[in-house]
Amino acid sequence: MAITAPVIISGAGPVGCTLALRLARGGVPVRLLEASPSLPETLRASTFHPPTLDMLDRLGMAAPLVAQGLVCPRFQYRDRRTGEIAEFDLGLLADLTRHPYRLQAEQWKYTRLVWETLQREHPDVAGCLFSHAVRGVYDTGEGVEVLVWVDEGGGRGHEAVLRGSYLVGCDGADSVVRRAVGIPFEGFTYPERFVVVSTPFPLEEKFERLAPVNYIADPEEWLVLLRTPSLWRVLIPTDPAIEDDSRWLADRWIQDRLHHMAPHDGDYPVVHRTVYRVHQRVAASWHRGRVLIAGDAAHVNNPLGGMGMNGGIHDAWNLGAKLLRAHAGEDAMPLLAAYDRERRGVTTRFVQEQTMANKKMLEAKDPGAQARRQQDLMATAADPARARAFLLRSSMIDSLREAGGLD
Repeated sequence: MAITAPVIISGAGPVGCTLALRLARGGVPVRLLEASPSLPETLRASTFHPPTLDMLDRLGMAAPLVAQGLVCPRFQYRDRRTGEIAEFDLGLLADLTRHPYRLQAEQWKYTRLVWETLQREHPDVAGCLFSHAVRGVYDTGEGVEVLVWVDEGGGRGHEAVLRGSYLVGCDGADSVVRRAVGIPFEGFTYPERFVVVSTPFPLEEKFERLAPVNYIADPEEWLVLLRTPSLWRVLIPTDPAIEDDSRWLADRWIQDRLHHMAPHDGDYPVVHRTVYRVHQRVAASWHRGRVLIAGDAAHVNNPLGGMGMNGGIHDAWNLGAKLLRAHAGEDAMPLLAAYDRERRGVTTRFVQEQTMANKKMLEAKDPGAQARRQQDLMATAADPARARAFLLRSSMIDSLREAGGLD
């Protein structure tokens, strides 16, 4: 039986936008809710992996996003002490993907493209509503009744009830939807915080052969350097014994760390700084009746490898395929159970394990162990067969194959 009542999607981030556009393209009515009065333009995730770009290409979104981003066919693992470099070339995957590169583009560029496309091309099936925050949900068995707070500005607002066929929580790690249906968020929080500093300074002038994406190992202080179209983003770990976040955001501390990274005459220009806690968590279930979760609402991990946003988009793609099949007449509940089984399973077995391994590799305290890891990475990068196997895993192609592919 076709889906006639809208699928209500809470959260207009990359995950919610992907799901909304895929469903709208298939004729499924959607209501995309965003609690904020406008699309956030925060400097969050910025890496799109090759299979993710293949998905976006099928939605007509890859080309306009590539036009606003930075194509990165190479990425590097560097040893900070020795300067040794293991460089991986995604061109080795050119026979498997239409996009054999990582794209560095701020996530808000993607969400803005989708939001505008939904309103322009699918006004008959897609409703896009700002200032609508989900507060609760009731699964009637035949559909959902979603309680929302409609913010009118100036401290005013009102509650409303929206009725739909399903509710999908794409509303982040603090998901109201997940908590509303009592799903545990299992895992742990790292003791240290991460600081991200954004600078327009051309760091490629400070390092020989610097790629746009770099993981720099060091027993004392590892780093990640990521290039976006206009900025370099520097990720720095902090001392877990110090709880005062203001310490890590202070100008002097940030300048000390940047100068320790690469000496420079005068201060580095800094246009953005943030400190945040990092978690490794997976929800115990991604499906309760007609209520589902995806993206950060369902799983969070450390950012090393750029798998968080990409994994969330893969959730949306998988769930969208299942809902389109339900729209075509298949029994929905077995399809939704398969979504839970496929995506939660591969996230636990692959994304969580891979991102934790990435962090352990960068932060190894034993110089000898670090040297052995660097030598192994360099040998892997130099061997096309081993490099291809490494890239299949790091680009998330292997995990997609395990969880149902691109259908």
